[in-house]
Amino acid sequence: MRPSALLERLLQLVPVLLGIALVVFLMMQATPGDPVELMLGDALATPEQREALRRDMGLDRPLPERFLHFLGNAVTFDFGQSFHHRRPVADVILERLPATIELTLAAMAIAIAVGVPLGVVAAVRRDGWIDRLATILGLAGVSMPGFWLGILLIMLFSVQLGWLPVSGRIGFGAEVPPVTGLLLVDTLLAGKPASFLEALRHLLLPAVTLGLAMAALLMRVTRTSMLEALRQDYVTFATAKGLPRRRVLIRHALKNALTPTVTVAAIETGTLLGGNMIVETVFGWPGLGRLVVEGIFTRNYPLVQAAVLLYAVTYVLLNLLADVLQTVLNPKVRL
Repeated sequence: MRPSALLERLLQLVPVLLGIALVVFLMMQATPGDPVELMLGDALATPEQREALRRDMGLDRPLPERFLHFLGNAVTFDFGQSFHHRRPVADVILERLPATIELTLAAMAIAIAVGVPLGVVAAVRRDGWIDRLATILGLAGVSMPGFWLGILLIMLFSVQLGWLPVSGRIGFGAEVPPVTGLLLVDTLLAGKPASFLEALRHLLLPAVTLGLAMAALLMRVTRTSMLEALRQDYVTFATAKGLPRRRVLIRHALKNALTPTVTVAAIETGTLLGGNMIVETVFGWPGLGRLVVEGIFTRNYPLVQAAVLLYAVTYVLLNLLADVLQTVLNPKVRL
């Protein structure tokens, strides 16, 4: 891949991010409700005090000035103060980000572990009962809303069976000092296997809820690309040479069939990061998605704008990474 092509793609991201920042800014301004009134509530504040708070929050400035101020600060990663937390927005986001990253990585692991093998088996056993079952499960997984699946899992495994907790990241008394912010890693670093299992129990249901939809998508992509690879001449030639069936499937067919799967997986990682707001809310998961939902309800403009901009940057960079991976896996593809 030529460095000039990569630089060109990076420059193309600038107007995309500017457009996203503008749309998010305007949508938040158009949202009904006044942050000052929501913060003060029924407090007996004078009009002068309300105006002073509005001025302190920067809400007295014209919209263009506020937007340019937001962009200027975003370049230096200074997103201002959170209206609700009265702390720097960057600190609030960094506090919640590890929980979202851990949930995303766990969901990705589940999706890959379930979707890719199932897609391969469905392609190899085409039109068999496994293929039909995988197709039905794939359609159900793609069509099923995440919040509905999460509620069903809570009702079954938490309410009825009592096997798994309903919400949170770890049980009371099992906390460990934060090192990386990823509880599964921190509990291992602290040498507390009981806390590790407790954190895993809390992570399992939300990760399965997010991961199953992505597993269904990866299964369908892997099955389609695997079927196409099995029809290629190099697979027929390898089979005619007398190579073992497993070697033909893994080293020849699967190696080439994984190119679109890897691309989709990279893109869907960004989707998981940005699309987990409802799932985090359902499971009471203290991550960035739940923080954004809370910020929308409280009209916390700086927080929501910064978080959505972070989602956008992550998503476009993962799209770029998917394109780069495709050129590495398939040299015929050019950026």
